[in-house]
Amino acid sequence: MLPALIITPHWFWISLGCLLLAAEMLGAGGYLLWSGVAAVLVGLIVWVVPIDWAWQGIIFALLIIVAALAWWYWLRSRNTRIPASLLNRRAERLVGTRTVLVEPLINGIGRVRIGDSTWRACCDQDLAVGIAVEVIAVDGITLRVRPSDET
Repeated sequence: MLPALIITPHWFWISLGCLLLAAEMLGAGGYLLWSGVAAVLVGLIVWVVPIDWAWQGIIFALLIIVAALAWWYWLRSRNTRIPASLLNRRAERLVGTRTVLVEPLINGIGRVRIGDSTWRACCDQDLAVGIAVEVIAVDGITLRVRPSDET
């Protein structure tokens, strides 16, 4: 077995790459993907240009480092481009909603109805029941509202 590896080291690297790629399918999160690709690339390089085992290991290590850094930079830039999801933040999805007061705002505190529920609302001014308001911000479970331009 060892003499066959010495004669055809490219098959070792290609086989190692295939094993790493197969292991990636078990859910390694991307790291084994790039290690497998690096091993296959080393196998292809060694197939074309015969190099010493030490240099093969160095090339493999450098390709893994370059691939891991490139993967990290790509993920980091991808995460900054994706807007934050409002899936589990129901109150924040209400910003921009127009509704009417169901309780007067006294000392800046009252209630608004949105959908089938009522929410605590606050405003810088007192407002009467039935006034159209717009949600401009959320503080915990309290909606900050302002009088709406549309009635």
